[in-house]
Amino acid sequence: MTKIVVTVAAPVEAVWDALRDKEKIRHWHGWEYAGPQGGLEEEIDQIYFTEVTEDGTSLTLGNGDEFVVEPVEGGSRITLTRAPFGANPEWDAYYDDVTDGWITFLHQLQFAIAHHPGEPRRTLFYSGTGTVNPITELGVPADELDLPDGHVKASMLYTSEHQVGVVVDAWGNGLLVLSHIPPGDRKPEGATMAVLSLYGDADRDEVDTQWRTWWSERYPKDLDLFA
Repeated sequence: MTKIVVTVAAPVEAVWDALRDKEKIRHWHGWEYAGPQGGLEEEIDQIYFTEVTEDGTSLTLGNGDEFVVEPVEGGSRITLTRAPFGANPEWDAYYDDVTDGWITFLHQLQFAIAHHPGEPRRTLFYSGTGTVNPITELGVPADELDLPDGHVKASMLYTSEHQVGVVVDAWGNGLLVLSHIPPGDRKPEGATMAVLSLYGDADRDEVDTQWRTWWSERYPKDLDLFA
């Protein structure tokens, strides 16, 4: 089974609360959006509060994915065990996409609890297809980056097969997640995404203006998240 594990510098009670309080889930899960089927609030309701099972500090979602929160030295460990491939045939084609999504979200949870407990965030999301890898295009990893909105100090939070998470001081100590899957059998046109989490007095509109211009020049075609 596929497992995703992160450790958080916070007690189990705080981590569990971040998984069960709807307002706190909004501080780390996904990104803000509105669509024909609803937005972030509806997504949170569907995933975390519909047909779920709680047992102590373990949570089994309606699709069979299971969270377990347990104490470790210096904080807590969150283990997400994906439901076995084939458990939900309707979603089998998107299994890897959902796994990649959970990698993003769990690190956003880790970051929010460790660096911004109880603080609301503002988010920006961009996606597209193509061969340009924004991770290398923006010079990650480095302790200083030339992002579309300016020169910033940065530090790495995590890396995975397709993703990086970078702490950006200019966004009120915010978080940048970049993901790139090159064209291949899984994604014939490639798949690229960025999630920006901003805090404090970071100017969301200004950041969006600069990023949207940069992004549209490289990824003129939006990504169908489940294609």
